[in-house]
Amino acid sequence: MIGTRLIRLGILAVALVASSAGAQSLLDRSPNVSGDWVGAPGTLYFHFLHRFTVSDAPQRKVSNVPTFLVAGGLPKRFLAGFNYSTNSTLAPNFPNEWEAFARWAPIAEDLGAPLDVGGQIGYNNAADGVDGEISAAKRLGKARVTLAGRALSDPLESGNVRFAVAGGATFRLGQYFALAGDIASLTDRDSTERVAWSAGIHLAIPLTPHTLSLHATNAPVGTLQGQSRGQSKVRYGFEFTIPLTLRRYFGKRAESPSTDTVVSAPTAQVDTAVVESKPVETTVPSPVVAPPAAAPTPVTTMPVEPAPKPAAPKPVARVRRTVIKNISYLQPKITIAVGTTVEWTNNDPLPHSVNAVDRSFNSGLIQPGKSYRHTFTKAGTFNFYCMPHPFMKGVVVVTP
Repeated sequence: MIGTRLIRLGILAVALVASSAGAQSLLDRSPNVSGDWVGAPGTLYFHFLHRFTVSDAPQRKVSNVPTFLVAGGLPKRFLAGFNYSTNSTLAPNFPNEWEAFARWAPIAEDLGAPLDVGGQIGYNNAADGVDGEISAAKRLGKARVTLAGRALSDPLESGNVRFAVAGGATFRLGQYFALAGDIASLTDRDSTERVAWSAGIHLAIPLTPHTLSLHATNAPVGTLQGQSRGQSKVRYGFEFTIPLTLRRYFGKRAESPSTDTVVSAPTAQVDTAVVESKPVETTVPSPVVAPPAAAPTPVTTMPVEPAPKPAAPKPVARVRRTVIKNISYLQPKITIAVGTTVEWTNNDPLPHSVNAVDRSFNSGLIQPGKSYRHTFTKAGTFNFYCMPHPFMKGVVVVTP
């Protein structure tokens, strides 16, 4: 019965917000370990996390404890915002729990690093102190594993710091589905405190940037404090991501060339051979013809074949790989040398494109999970954009 209600609520949420754009994929994280997620610059995020409990018989009352996340993606891979829970048991006399936070992910696998690294610091009003987390994540085939260490203010003893460890993983079942789970625990928990856990299935809504999590957990709310403390009752819940790409409304759109614009093709270089002309010599016959002399004995020599030249080594192909994610080019500016191939991979659940403003290349629609390659054979600056989302812009600078 609870599962049926959750599915209905999830479908209703999809119907209400299916027109938004630009989200974090829940397929990359578990319900209680956000890790290094920082979103995309210029995007405002709304996440609705609802968890339900059922009281004992005979009432069997269903209670809902929501946590709302509001955050904005900033340049240099920063995210700033807050979590708000309408019902908290963290500290007496604090029924509502606020957590203001800032997060930074300076190292990312998508940018060529061996793993993802992120950090978060924030203030929790119920604990009346500063909380922090450091996380590291690594993709292992279809799985992504995240480990985190947390330092938490003690809500019952001012000035005391408690520590927690957490670990989570997601396993991709395809482009739009993943299994997820995690555990977390205070390092010095007493007999009344439990290990927090969660398990669920995460879905990406096809052709949209939205993702949905259906999960079970014993963690009450979505703050660092709540994600580190388990309770006796199991909660069934869902999380839905709603982003607003502000660049869509306030940013300058890339303008594609009009259809009547004539773009001249680069002039091909033709090797021209220079032939030297010589004057024609005329011979005047002599009046006296001398008898022919005896021909010398010919000397036979063996022809000497020139040594074969060693084959020139083939130049090593240079490929620069980058990612389209969170409705943005993860590297909007790429600097390469002539002869380098750039490969764009679409890691969003909706199609994108890479179109040159000067029409020198055009990827067409790149479907989710697919890639497009283009080799740059001459120096210059090449601006590009996404045809379905013109606020997505980038540039490739090709040096000689």
